[in-house]
Amino acid sequence: MVFSAFAELYLASGEGPPGLLPARQQMAFSLGWHIVLACFGVAFPAMIYVVHRRGIVRDDPVALGLAKRWATVSAILFAIGAVSGTVLSLEMGLLWPGLMGRYGDVLGLPFAFEGLSFFIEAIFLGIYLYGWGRMPPRRHLAMLVPMAVAGVVGTFCVVSVNAWMNNPTGFRLVDGEVTDVDPWRAMFNDGAFLQFAHMWVGAFMVVGFVVSGVYAAGLLRGRRDEHHRLGFTVPFVFATVAAIAQPLIGHVLGMRVHDTQPSKLAAFELATHTEGPAPLRMGGLLVDGEVVGALEIPRLGSIIARNSLTAPIPGLDTVPPADRPPVNITHLAFQTMVGIGTLLALLVVVFWLARWLRHDPLANRWFLRVAVVAGPLAVLALECGWIATEVGRQPWTVWRVLRTADAASTSTGLWWSYTGVLLVYLGMTVGAIVVLRSMTRRWRAGAKSIASPYGPGAGPVDEAQRAVGERG
Repeated sequence: MVFSAFAELYLASGEGPPGLLPARQQMAFSLGWHIVLACFGVAFPAMIYVVHRRGIVRDDPVALGLAKRWATVSAILFAIGAVSGTVLSLEMGLLWPGLMGRYGDVLGLPFAFEGLSFFIEAIFLGIYLYGWGRMPPRRHLAMLVPMAVAGVVGTFCVVSVNAWMNNPTGFRLVDGEVTDVDPWRAMFNDGAFLQFAHMWVGAFMVVGFVVSGVYAAGLLRGRRDEHHRLGFTVPFVFATVAAIAQPLIGHVLGMRVHDTQPSKLAAFELATHTEGPAPLRMGGLLVDGEVVGALEIPRLGSIIARNSLTAPIPGLDTVPPADRPPVNITHLAFQTMVGIGTLLALLVVVFWLARWLRHDPLANRWFLRVAVVAGPLAVLALECGWIATEVGRQPWTVWRVLRTADAASTSTGLWWSYTGVLLVYLGMTVGAIVVLRSMTRRWRAGAKSIASPYGPGAGPVDEAQRAVGERG
């Protein structure tokens, strides 16, 4: 079933220029890899800020120790993300000359701000890492604020470009030429803020569940100390807020899809023809124009997509065959995202309900096992959401303005580029795993990679530096 869904995309790619299929594959792989690291750039500084502030205000050496470790991990992920982000910026021109050549003036502003945000984030990350033991505690803590803000702004800029591809505005086409360019209007298009909110909250879900899952694994192995309990709780609180808020944002975003991209909504809902009231179809595939294997729940489709008991959902019969997205892959990706998001929301509800009833979920091995799995599930939901957004917009790169086949490169040599990217990303993945595992082993052995004058393990040199800093 899944194979047949991917076959749709392959067949559709075969109808375009020779560079279309490798361009799609390379872009999908690069973005799917980079988007996970981007989440850490958005959400991790806020979590580091919380534990660092707790360490200073409560004189808590455990919290300060967590802040140091998380900052070190953040630096490694940032370095890797810088490489993958640079590759992506090069790919935009290499793989999609029809998009960047024609609409570069329209899209230039958010890309410029994204680059500026990247440098600000890098500068303050460097100051923060170097500042341990060299700056007054609260000034050092404040370095996380511009770092976090820059991560959020950079993400908004990238998401606004994608939102523009879904809601093109800020220009006019006259005889095929782009005129009257308004880059601010293009950047702040009608879908930018809502789509950014969806991604922003999703980033906190990913990082919150992944980091808490790491400490849940430690608790499962018997490391039931305050370090692991706090390391689990702080990111899990962030994940809780995000997991509860995300269904509401997704619901509003889904209603907007009905107005802006009805063919995408039809693929989400596996709707072959317009129905009102429309059922919710769980699972299933479209085979030879017929829905097979779906569980239908009456009226629920209208309620979720239209906020109504009777409102119709447009079907694929309203869309010309040449303008329909690959239905099955869009449908499966969307339902996987929604299904995992629902399970994660239930998980956080169960955790806090148990706490309210004076039970300790962290003493329950089954809960800890689920918490470990929640991290990879959150990543899978993120990837599926991105697939649903991008594949559901096909065959358009810019909705009803530029077809993907017209945006792609005509080069026959892109498979070499794709192979090179695979090797580079494989090397970065192996390198990241080796470095992080090495650091973890040293931390377990009692090593402190960064000494702090006001935290655990302060040495005589750091104490002297602190005294100088306080006098200054």
